[in-house]
This record gives sequence, C-alpha cells and structure tokens, in this order.
Amino acid sequence: MRVRWRIDGPEKLVIPPFAGRGRKDELWQTTCFEMFIMPKDAAPAYSEFNMSPSERWAAYDFDDYRAGMSQRDFEREPECTMRKGQSIAIFDAALPRVQLPGPPCAIGLAAVIEEEGGVKSYWALAHTKERPDFHDPACFTAGLARTRAA
Repeated sequence: MRVRWRIDGPEKLVIPPFAGRGRKDELWQTTCFEMFIMPKDAAPAYSEFNMSPSERWAAYDFDDYRAGMSQRDFEREPECTMRKGQSIAIFDAALPRVQLPGPPCAIGLAAVIEEEGGVKSYWALAHTKERPDFHDPACFTAGLARTRAA
C-alpha cells in the first residue's frame, strides 16, 4: 500500500535527520506521518502505523480506543521517502499490503508537522474534538473496500 502526504509551504519544516530503517517509538514528537486502520469485522480493534522522514517507523495494534496496545509484527519494513522543494514537500510511504489489516476497513490519515522554533501543528482527514486525537474512530473517514475477483 502506497500513501502520500503533501505539505504546502515547507520553508520552516523540520525534517528529522536520516537514521536508517528501524523501529522507534514516539516519532510523533517531531514531524511524522500516521495511518490508522480499523477492519470493519474487528472494530473497535485497530492498528496504527507511524512513519518518519528519518526512515524510522513504528506499528502497533490496539484492542480498543487507546487500550491494549502491542507492537505489530512487521517482517518487511516500510519504505519512507521525503522530498522537499521550495513550495511543497512530499512524503511517500510504502507498506507491505500482506502485513496490514485486510479490507473492508476504515482508515485515518494524519501528520504531526514541526516547524523551526518547536512550533507543531496536527493534521488529519477529520478532527472531531477540540484537541487533536488521531486515535478517535470518528477520524477514520477514508476507507478501503474489498475487491472482487474478475
């Protein structure tokens, strides 16, 4: 599965330095990109995937809203690529489809953007609360449908 985030006006964007592939917790403390997947047949269980421009990543499973967190097994690491130009920055992530929850599912996409001076902003397809909470199932507004054999 390939996912792309686009950032307009990246002049002050803080991009974590290259660290090489590998798991790392708390990527959300600086610029990172997140995807949440909740299979329709497993709700309220869901998975969280965090990916950094540093190429570090994390994957977790939850039994319920912010409860029962465990590391999600990942045999092949995600590929993360950051490109920054003068007017936009693009972050691409490629995650092995066989290691993701299967469709049909609800998906939430989000980003933590850090700018120079420690200024952070929080972006998602939907925010339903006053403060950002990417784990809120109401934020999972995209979907992935099951395909049918031809």
